[in-house]
Amino acid sequence: MKLFDVYPINDIEPVKALGSKIWDEKGQEYLDLYGGHAVISVGHSHPYYVKRLTRQIKNLGFYSNSVRISLQEELADKLGKISGLKDYSVFLANSGAEANENALKLASFHTGRTKIVAFTKSFHGRTSAAVAVTDNPSIKAPINFAGHVQFVPFNDVEATKKAIDNETCAVIVEGIQGVGGIQVATEEFLKTIRTACDKTGAVFIHDSVQCGYGRSGKFFSYQYYKVKPDIVSVAKGMGNGFPVGGILISPKFQAKHGLLGTTFGGNHLACVAAISVLDIIKKEKLVENAANVGTYLLEQLSTFKELKDLRGKGLMIGIELEKSVSEIRNKLLFDDHIFTGVAGANTIRLLPSLALTKPDADKFLEAFSKYVK
Repeated sequence: MKLFDVYPINDIEPVKALGSKIWDEKGQEYLDLYGGHAVISVGHSHPYYVKRLTRQIKNLGFYSNSVRISLQEELADKLGKISGLKDYSVFLANSGAEANENALKLASFHTGRTKIVAFTKSFHGRTSAAVAVTDNPSIKAPINFAGHVQFVPFNDVEATKKAIDNETCAVIVEGIQGVGGIQVATEEFLKTIRTACDKTGAVFIHDSVQCGYGRSGKFFSYQYYKVKPDIVSVAKGMGNGFPVGGILISPKFQAKHGLLGTTFGGNHLACVAAISVLDIIKKEKLVENAANVGTYLLEQLSTFKELKDLRGKGLMIGIELEKSVSEIRNKLLFDDHIFTGVAGANTIRLLPSLALTKPDADKFLEAFSKYVK
């Protein structure tokens, strides 16, 4: 049997990692500024994380949601406190796509409606409902019905006001679009969504899968403004590499048995991974570090006159050039041994661990400057 060939692969095999460093099978060291696609939030192989997971798997690796799992309660309590959403509830899942799938389903249960307002350049996942609200026809199969979705230009306030009406079930938006090129939602835009949802009874879903968990320099990127979504979806950095996701749910929604469900969501190992991440974020002040080092990177990059645009908050940064960035990304990876990502053809995307240091940031800046100055 062969692998189903759907991924473009860089010919590098990481075999060991620690903090923001990765080593391949030949012993070559790399600086990781991509975090496995925004997943590594507290650094690779953090000793506390490894210790907690090792201890848990020695005791009990898995049982289903048919029994009490007190780790879920601990996770909910710590997540509520650190996020500022103590009055919300959490439903635990396994991925960002699954989180958004359940967010949309819950919104439809709540409103009894089907119309969804989504935005251009959005990415919300590859499962059925999530891919329907993703602005990329190439990844939608014929079975992925999307006739109930209206796409509106991102950050277009007037178009958003017109789109949200009494037929709208939910509005789903990323506070900072990742795949879309690190496009940052404006305060007026998010406040417009909140006001329109309040007026029409639609549900405001904030997709924080990539821009959440401290990446923006706030725990959630919408916290830069005075808005509060009805549902917040999370995943990626939530487990630092262990698959875990979920939705944080406003008190306006009523739970009942059987409404939502999952086999693996909220399992013992996933909860320990997620609890460990929150403990490390709090103890090491990683949200503050993301804000500080991210601000430093943005300030330094802003001096590069060759950039077409520079976008982002915290350690979620998009560097747009006039030309394709594929050659630069390859040189950074194979010559300078620095992992970065891309968004589209012209944007370098940085999504490092929230524990990234200024010396590591300087290493990237020195390497990057060779190709744009």
